[in-house]
Amino acid sequence: MVPWVSSLSTHPFHPLNGQRLEILYAKRRGPDTVFVCAGGVSGQITLPESWTDRGEPPGAGRLSAGGLAALGAATRALQGR
Repeated sequence: MVPWVSSLSTHPFHPLNGQRLEILYAKRRGPDTVFVCAGGVSGQITLPESWTDRGEPPGAGRLSAGGLAALGAATRALQGR
């Protein structure tokens, strides 16, 4: 039995973002936990724990355009391009 009654979808691009969903059960998928919740088009939806309020909080900041460009340059340098 899952000790949680509901979970809040927190992934910013998920169509159910901000909605509270009833957790039917939790299961392991590789090293991660996923929740099978009531809702969605088919009546059930599976969400990774990290996409809910049960997961780790998101990072404090976003990568700036300059930081993203520097990351791309470093990646290309490591790949030898």
